[in-house]
Amino acid sequence: MVFLTQSAAVYGIDAIIVDIEVVMRQSGENDTTPPIIIVGLPDTAVRESRERIRAAINNSGFFFPLQKVTVNLAPADVRKEGASFDLPVALGILGANGDICNGDSLDNTLSVGELSLDGRVRPVRGALSIALAARDNGIKNLIVPEENAREAAVVREVNVYPVADLRTASLLAQDLAAGGPTRVPPVQLDLSDLESANENYRVDFSEVRGQQSAKRALEVASAGGHNILFIGPPGSGKTMLAKRLPTILPRLEFDEALEITKIHSVAGLTGKAGLIVERPFKSPHHTVSQAGLIGGGSVPRPGEVSLAHLGVLFLDELPEFDRSVLEVLRQPMEDKQVTISRAASSLTFPANFTLVASMNPCPCGYFGSSRECTCSSVQIQRYVGKISGPLMDRIDIHVDVPAVKFNELRGRGEPVGESSAEIRKRVLTARERQLDRFNGEGVFSNSAMSPKQIRKFCELDVRSEALLEKAMHRQGLSARAHDRILKVSRTIADLEGSDNIEPAHISEAINYRSLDRNYWV
Repeated sequence: MVFLTQSAAVYGIDAIIVDIEVVMRQSGENDTTPPIIIVGLPDTAVRESRERIRAAINNSGFFFPLQKVTVNLAPADVRKEGASFDLPVALGILGANGDICNGDSLDNTLSVGELSLDGRVRPVRGALSIALAARDNGIKNLIVPEENAREAAVVREVNVYPVADLRTASLLAQDLAAGGPTRVPPVQLDLSDLESANENYRVDFSEVRGQQSAKRALEVASAGGHNILFIGPPGSGKTMLAKRLPTILPRLEFDEALEITKIHSVAGLTGKAGLIVERPFKSPHHTVSQAGLIGGGSVPRPGEVSLAHLGVLFLDELPEFDRSVLEVLRQPMEDKQVTISRAASSLTFPANFTLVASMNPCPCGYFGSSRECTCSSVQIQRYVGKISGPLMDRIDIHVDVPAVKFNELRGRGEPVGESSAEIRKRVLTARERQLDRFNGEGVFSNSAMSPKQIRKFCELDVRSEALLEKAMHRQGLSARAHDRILKVSRTIADLEGSDNIEPAHISEAINYRSLDRNYWV
């Protein structure tokens, strides 16, 4: 008789249901096959589970069956990876042996978990994706390790049962098969409490002294979803400003929080938090590799650009990054996703992030400041040349961040800066205007407008047209820079509550292209 239970395998950020079939068979006198055979394209981690499962069953108060065991993981043409199949395979063996469920299949129940030799259940990656797959396939019960319970319980349509060891899981499976009350209650997650606990930012824009133009530029960037580059000497506050951008971005919708949590879950970064309700802020070191930045590996995992999805990717000291690493950013900045192809599969991860980059004006950092610059023109050219023109064109806003004056630093004669909450109100108002404008257009912010939408929503009057034409000729701007100026102008107009793009809006947007104005001359 075949005992049937279910598990799931994670591919990319989604999961597919895997049926686990277990059958006992008598061994012949000269039978030299292993006591457990696992078929269905298992990888090394799955094949090695045989000894973990045997030890866990024996150390949990059961006797491992004397008969040979064959385990089939279906569908057979999909590769099964990782140790998350340990628990369901062990339950399948116990069921086939008659130790649980009276030999009946474990219907409408999915389980995942890695087993220790003593029977304890270890956490796995992708618990939220697995819970969503269970919901989509009409599976009502999900057995998971205790550490994954809060994350999986975000999906309310599924009963999530936490287990600490195989013995508890076997008793729970018996209760679920009988259809009566369970000795392990399902996890109940109060999402309202979770949101209030995670909405307390530790930084605020009111802490930033001076830098009014940079703060204004960040407000424009957050209102339209624009990428931004800070240029200034060391200690001018570039990193401080960047870290405060998430505090003025719109709060996450529930579906957005689910998408972010799925990505972090696959990467094993959610911990016991459950649902991630803050926009992510990722700041990789300049020594990061291409695979670390965009994702990769023999089994593709999300990189920093995907972990920053719907949040902020901060690249400090941009020219210090390897040029080849920076060039791989171009595709995700345009397409808002990353596709990683391997011989066995091709996976796509979302990567809709706001890029915030910073750089010094020269290798020593003091070109154009009050301190003397010790760099030669050749050194400066080599330093700046690490950033390609196509990458720079994809950054909508370039803004100078000069050293803060002493009086501003000490707060003498300077009003206290606006709080993040005050700035966020204006950002939300501008975002609402964009949502109304793009209703049915398939985009949600000005930065995502296509060329056709730019022509439709960024019409200019005669004076604005003349101003833009003059800037294009004088600064030798590219066609992409032309579109960026129009997008930023549209955002500035939205912040001002204007239906039309005025010359003042075009002028401010042109000023945000500082690197196009022969900055180092």
